[in-house]
Amino acid sequence: MLTKRIIPCLDVTLDEAGGCVVKGIEFEDLRRAGDPVELAKEYNRQGADELVFLDITASHEGRTTMIDVIERTADEVFIPLTVGGGINSIQDIKTTLRSGADKVSINTSAVKRPALISESAKIFGSQCILTAIDCRRNMDVKDNQDKTIISLEDGTPAWYEVVIYGGRTPTGIDAVLWAKQAEELGAGEILLTSMDRDGTYDGYDIPITRAISDAVDIPVIASGGASGPEHMYDAFVEGHADSALAASIFHFGEYTVESVKEYLNVRGLPVRSIR
Repeated sequence: MLTKRIIPCLDVTLDEAGGCVVKGIEFEDLRRAGDPVELAKEYNRQGADELVFLDITASHEGRTTMIDVIERTADEVFIPLTVGGGINSIQDIKTTLRSGADKVSINTSAVKRPALISESAKIFGSQCILTAIDCRRNMDVKDNQDKTIISLEDGTPAWYEVVIYGGRTPTGIDAVLWAKQAEELGAGEILLTSMDRDGTYDGYDIPITRAISDAVDIPVIASGGASGPEHMYDAFVEGHADSALAASIFHFGEYTVESVKEYLNVRGLPVRSIR
């Protein structure tokens, strides 16, 4: 079994200081969590396997991501750094990688122009191109053509709809089919966020996590809803995810990366030692 990765996520918005980590519920009601550079340094010290830096309002505000904050963050951490938000072109990807990112996450821009995945994978390599998928449950299964119907925890049928612009715009696109297409186009990894669970502490959305993990051969990062290490364990064992991403439980000091890894190790899941 491959080593499972624990990934803190820095959701960043632009403010008067240049950038602030925030956390909300279902992408709304944001509250401040701290300085991105200082948090990144702390997670590096705790033994995080990677960091994800998402400029969550860049696409909605029609601007590029915060390159200066990325540069300062990259100077302070020595683990892989994935950056997303406002990345719309090959030039944006080049600039982001040159600023110190190891990977880029493309979401809205990839949905609007899927060829960006294949073009960027050919230039930079699939290992640098992560496709982020934000989705919501859709209970309308009457017209299920081109939809992957999934049984929820209580047996209710549903499909998962891709949403873009920070969850503001539904697309009508099936999340499972989009994940498979992204892989075919050259994406090296999927970052899956269930907006129904984001910030709720109710645990990861296991039905869609498992469906996409089983549908693709590239790594899947589970995101949205973790309240503790037990939810990460569920994402790996029941959701078949390769990595678990979390924000609130780390930002507000409820758990450390080390304590999560100790929990998983005791339960027989392989994790990278921080020693």
